[in-house]
Amino acid sequence: MKYNRRKAVEYAHKWAFGRNPRYLDFSGLGGDCTNFISQCLLAGGLPMNYRKNFGWYYHSSYDRAPAWTSVQYFYQFLTDNQEAGPKADEVPLKDVQIGDVVQLSFDGAVFHHSLLVVEVKAPDTTGEGGSAVPGMDQILIATHTDDSDYRRLSTYTAMRSYRCLKIRG
Repeated sequence: MKYNRRKAVEYAHKWAFGRNPRYLDFSGLGGDCTNFISQCLLAGGLPMNYRKNFGWYYHSSYDRAPAWTSVQYFYQFLTDNQEAGPKADEVPLKDVQIGDVVQLSFDGAVFHHSLLVVEVKAPDTTGEGGSAVPGMDQILIATHTDDSDYRRLSTYTAMRSYRCLKIRG
């Protein structure tokens, strides 16, 4: 199935500062960011993968795959998945587009936060030979836990490292 990036971003804008009542809010249970990103990918038309324990699905707070809500399991599922559901490749920041995912590490070792790219602004160029590669100031995201929409990636000043996931259908 083809991933509709625009629909994923529309969903992110709609629910960035609210909670869809169809899903449990995991904010008090370790964070709601990956739950929110999973909802965005689903809204973008990507099908659930019902493989018990190792898939990507949500029926209820008690009937869901770990990859639906866990930053690390989400990453592992997306980058290893060869079946139904979303797939992703880790790419450099310059290759992200709307509907892609950025994950942050605040300690440099473990990734703790998932963000959806909602806009990639054109980079500023400084005359002839200026860079046309977008940087962190040009990447705008939406997320939960620390609810945000149109937030610049560069404002995450406590971040020690990041990884970018190019979503494939």
